[in-house]
Amino acid sequence: MNQPSPHIITEGAIQYQLAELKEDQLVYDFSKMLIYLSAKGKLLFGKKFKIYEEDHKIIFTLCAYYIKDTENCNKLNIDLNKGILLSGPVGCGKTSLMKLFRYLVPHHKPYEVIPSRNITFGFNNIGYKTIEQFGNNGFFCFDDLGVEPIGRYFGKDCNVLGEVLLSRHDLLINNKIKTHATTNLNAQELEERYGNRVRSRMRQLFNLIAFDKVSIDKRK
Repeated sequence: MNQPSPHIITEGAIQYQLAELKEDQLVYDFSKMLIYLSAKGKLLFGKKFKIYEEDHKIIFTLCAYYIKDTENCNKLNIDLNKGILLSGPVGCGKTSLMKLFRYLVPHHKPYEVIPSRNITFGFNNIGYKTIEQFGNNGFFCFDDLGVEPIGRYFGKDCNVLGEVLLSRHDLLINNKIKTHATTNLNAQELEERYGNRVRSRMRQLFNLIAFDKVSIDKRK
């Protein structure tokens, strides 16, 4: 179903107007975006879904990024040419938010959220075609980056996501195609997992947006 305009989203019988048109410019209202995200979250994940007040700063940063609010992105040191790396402890809501935010901007090409371990399992079955598949022109968010096992194909080990990230970096530089990811690991742990070369590319690939490390487990 085509949206009448990008800032008015219809869910069932309800219309959510997230912004007003002022002098040929859309001016988004954060409180209205919160209402929509909460309602859509309940539709996607069940009635227990909730946006916590302590997460409003992260939600605001993600909103600014997705609606391409250059003024706030500049204040928040967010580069609109890069993707998002959303980090935080287990259960803080990273995956849900990355799945949810695709719906905030229905006029943008959606990305697929793919568990990183599934990519490794694919590599174990069909080999290097998997790296080509996820290093291609597709739009992806790699979920739980860094906790996937090392790949093994015909007796050879491969750091599969490390290779995919190198390919995604080339895509960003050459074709402006962005990559998103979620991770439970901090910067040092990511470097230990993927090495300095990949970590360096990750700095160019991603804006790091981090939950507080004492953020509560919302799945409990």
